[in-house]
Formats: sequence, C-alpha cells, structure tokens
Amino acid sequence: MTQKRIICSIYRSKKKDEMYLYVDKTKALSLVPEALLVMFGKPEHRMDMLLTPDRKFAKASAVDVLSQIDEKGYYLQMPPVREEYMLDLYRAPINPTY
Repeated sequence: MTQKRIICSIYRSKKKDEMYLYVDKTKALSLVPEALLVMFGKPEHRMDMLLTPDRKFAKASAVDVLSQIDEKGYYLQMPPVREEYMLDLYRAPINPTY
C-alpha cells in the first residue's frame, strides 16, 4: 500500500451510541449505502482530520480505515460489545436505601 493520505470526515450516529462513519471528505456520504444510512440515523458531523497510515486510533488501525474507505467508500466504527452483566446495571431499579 502506498503512503495514502486523505482528509477524512467523521460522522456520529444519533441512533446508536459510539457508532461512527469515516469517509473521504471530498466524497462525503455519497458512497455510503442507503440501508446503512437508515440504520445509522441522521449523521452528525463531528470533525475533519488528516488521515495517514501512522495515525493512532483507540479502536482501529489507520491502515484498515484507509483501506476500507478506499475499497468501500466508508469505514464504519461499531460500538463496543456490552457484556450481559453490564446491561443489568441499566435495567436494575435504583434503590437509594441499602
């Protein structure tokens, strides 16, 4: 792979917490499939940045992000998988008396 660099636009999903779309700024969301946009919800633009292969991300490799944008026109960052016991914390009633 060549040392590809693009200006990347990042969009946040309003429907799903911690879900993001990374796209080439010059093409914006034009290459994202309609079905994905429906599931994603109205995209909220978060930022633009220079994306290079050596860029550090917490949840993905910059090389993978660049590769998927080049091949598919976008990179979808999915929210982390929640452990079942963590979901119980949200379902449990709050009882201030112990």
